[in-house]
Amino acid sequence: MKFQSKILIVFSIVLVMAGCKKNYVLNNKQHILFQYEYISYARDYVHEGFFIDDEGNIMTYKNPEGWNFHDQNYNLTESQLDENISRCTKSDIKIGKEELARFSSHIDNIASSKVTAIKKVAADAGKSVFICYDFEEENSLHKGFLIKMEGDFNCENLNFYSKKVSLWLKGINSSLSKK
Repeated sequence: MKFQSKILIVFSIVLVMAGCKKNYVLNNKQHILFQYEYISYARDYVHEGFFIDDEGNIMTYKNPEGWNFHDQNYNLTESQLDENISRCTKSDIKIGKEELARFSSHIDNIASSKVTAIKKVAADAGKSVFICYDFEEENSLHKGFLIKMEGDFNCENLNFYSKKVSLWLKGINSSLSKK
């Protein structure tokens, strides 16, 4: 009887644990979750893209002046990001709460994964970069993590969810392009 009770308790714990879902909790100061950016120097200079904030707003930009580009590790300080956001235009498109929660839940996994080596695959195709952000409060730094880069050079995050997130961001970019 004692053995059956132990098995029942262990089984109950396993059931409860299996039903638990990790809920990605964002830092209260983290307002920007994702960025898509396209840059091309072929023919005319083009620099355009968008940010997605924690409320699902999409802020677009096209050839902004005085832009703060991220460093080689895709990081931006809080003031740099604030300046960039001030140069953006809020889109009519808004991401729903559930959809945003679903994709932002992958940020931790993407942030902890490796990225493939950069491969040169084209010329004059420009560069599209897909980035997710995590806010580091002690440094007031928005740490960027590469999801995918494509164009003249290709590389991608090896995390299982990175392809899903980059396709989602591409879809958003397509909807913005149609407007």
